[in-house]
Amino acid sequence: MGTDENISVPDKSAAQEFKSILDEKLNENNKTTESIEKTTFKNSRENIENLIDKYAQKNDLDPDFIKAVVKQESGFNPDAKSKCGAMGLMQLMPQTAKGLGVIDAFDPEQNIDGGTRYLKSMMNRFNNDPKLALAAYNAGPAAVQRYGDIPPYKETQNYVKNILSSYEAMKGGKI
Repeated sequence: MGTDENISVPDKSAAQEFKSILDEKLNENNKTTESIEKTTFKNSRENIENLIDKYAQKNDLDPDFIKAVVKQESGFNPDAKSKCGAMGLMQLMPQTAKGLGVIDAFDPEQNIDGGTRYLKSMMNRFNNDPKLALAAYNAGPAAVQRYGDIPPYKETQNYVKNILSSYEAMKGGKI
């Protein structure tokens, strides 16, 4: 072993610089963690159900009805995207989302807000008939108008049946 002559003690400015860099990195990590926590809560089932309750009430719709729609449309996955381009929890098509003022269809709040407003407009258009409103939500209002009933599309008929079945189950058989 030699002497301690070869060991240099860093000057104070180098130590300060190191501490500053370390603090900056720790701060970045904390911001990333906070961002992940916010995103995780934003996409949590609890938050989604709170948003459904909020916007169902705002649009005078039963929250369980909206939950049945969300369950069918996306399985409560805010990042869901269909092969035809429908997006988010309530599977809004790009043009529909744009018309509703939804900027980010993958944002749970914007999606549920827009989706419940659109579903309410279908309820109003079809005399509060949930079957026709759901058919219009799935196949488009023009198809329901053209047939005067649920269109004879297997997908739409199953869609309406599945949602009403889920809704009835949520209500304990009492609709």
